[in-house]
Amino acid sequence: MLRELRHAGPLVVSALVLVQLVISCVPALSALAMNNLVGRLLDEAPTAIAFAGLGAVILAGRLAQVWSAPVTYLAAQRVDAARRSSLTERAVASEQIGVLEQSRTRELLRVARADPEFWAERTPGTGAAAQLDLIIRWIGVIAAAVVLASFAWWLAPLVIVPALVSRSIWRRQFMEHIEIERAGVLSGIEADHWRRLALDWTDGKESRTFGLQGWAVDRWREKLMLMLSPKWVAGVRGVLDQWQIAVVIGPPLIAAFGLIVRQADEPGGSVAAAAAVLGAGWAILNLLGFADALEIEGAIPGCRAYAELCTDVLPTAGAAAKPPVDRADEHKAPLVRFEGVSFSYSDGGPAVLDGLDLEIRPGELLAIVGLNGAGKSTLIKLLGGLYAPGAGRITVDGDDLRDSDPQGWRRRISIVFQDFARYHLSLLNNVTLGYGSVPTDRERAERAAADSGLDRLVAELPQGWDTPLARARTGGVDLSGGQWQKVVLTRAMYAMRSGARLMVLDEPTAHLDVKSEFEVFHQLAQHKRHSGVVLISHRLSTVRLADRIVLLDKGWIEESGTHDELMRHDGAYAKLFTTQAERFNQGFDDRFDEGDVL
Repeated sequence: MLRELRHAGPLVVSALVLVQLVISCVPALSALAMNNLVGRLLDEAPTAIAFAGLGAVILAGRLAQVWSAPVTYLAAQRVDAARRSSLTERAVASEQIGVLEQSRTRELLRVARADPEFWAERTPGTGAAAQLDLIIRWIGVIAAAVVLASFAWWLAPLVIVPALVSRSIWRRQFMEHIEIERAGVLSGIEADHWRRLALDWTDGKESRTFGLQGWAVDRWREKLMLMLSPKWVAGVRGVLDQWQIAVVIGPPLIAAFGLIVRQADEPGGSVAAAAAVLGAGWAILNLLGFADALEIEGAIPGCRAYAELCTDVLPTAGAAAKPPVDRADEHKAPLVRFEGVSFSYSDGGPAVLDGLDLEIRPGELLAIVGLNGAGKSTLIKLLGGLYAPGAGRITVDGDDLRDSDPQGWRRRISIVFQDFARYHLSLLNNVTLGYGSVPTDRERAERAAADSGLDRLVAELPQGWDTPLARARTGGVDLSGGQWQKVVLTRAMYAMRSGARLMVLDEPTAHLDVKSEFEVFHQLAQHKRHSGVVLISHRLSTVRLADRIVLLDKGWIEESGTHDELMRHDGAYAKLFTTQAERFNQGFDDRFDEGDVL
């Protein structure tokens, strides 16, 4: 754990060592200075220098105490910041998202971050500072022990051994607190969830509409009590158990200090030495306290989680780079083939894709349809390189996607997921982040907005392109589901105008009416001239205009062809189309409500 202090920097660590060294040595030095002062007073010798020496020691100790807290805080914060930065870099370095979706990985990340937001009370930074403090404290203990031994050799073990035993008892008691804190983290997170539901303005709309505030507050209290009650019980029990420490420390110290006072009263005894020994003995008890043990033990889970993430879960930052994509290839539409691709989200789990063979051709608008759970969205995640096939392979212009540079491939592809990101940034940023590898081009964004129909919304916003898309920000606004869908469509079209050559859209118009969707579809057809377009949509009336339609069922292609070919085949696609057409004729509105996901 001490190695983590290298992140604090040499100047901060040096200052930390200095103040802790002074704090640790002041008790022994005070005892010696007191011995000198008392001896001079008894001998009626000049005491100015003795008083000055004692005052200097006390002043140095006080100044060190004043500086200790801010220097320790600075060192701990730098260590924790470096640790969290490293975790973020490693998580981002994982090109595939599957490992981040695993519950074990999420738990390790939460523990390793040791974030107060997740009810972590002790961090690797505080643990590293406490471990350094513990090591330096032993210097003070040794110095105080020398003072004791100078009076009588047996005094040092008589004071140190009970202090160590009491420290062990304290450690055992506070380890129980640490275990309770670990067990209560989940309840703390759940309590935060219910607090946000009751208080946050975003979640507060529904809680107030349905009259759930009181219920949410009750749930918050329930989860909070589940977390705090065991700590309170353990705290009371710890107070009652302090008799154990009194039994361990009391008799030896009473005996030792009694002997010291008795010897000081005898002829030839030294009151000055007795005063020094009493001070040194009390210093040992203070130096061998338990606070550092609590910080060190509390930091161990975060250190272990970080080590497991670095060695077993997340790739190293220096992983071997894959060959870059030929820049000439970046400007042409790719030919993508799924060759016998199978995939499941967990080992031994059900196959979402099962021996899938599919070709995505340049200059073609390909529509993928199917019932919920058919594997449509999973197919897109594999196409984006977020997952690797469990069997088979995906090739781009004949090269296996797993052997290609992920960033180079993602410059050639623009994907809009069904659960797209809504950034709390300006409208311009929300659009141009669709191709963040090039400088922001406002004119290009305006042309993309004209393609998608977003330009009308831009004209209505109070600050136009610079309007923040979050009411929580100054001058910000909230958008409807349909308006957000136009934003992300513009994001994809901006990417295509910036250099992407394959557009992949998962339910891109689910919040739009049929007329608006038809207009968007017409624009998509224009983009296919110089690229490829893959469209997933639940509206078969629109995808009928696609060059090719693929019907997925249970992870493989059941039917493929143009709309007319599939209708003549009179198979599953024809039945789905007929059923949906009848519902439209009856006035059914199939636009998604906010938050709906197919």
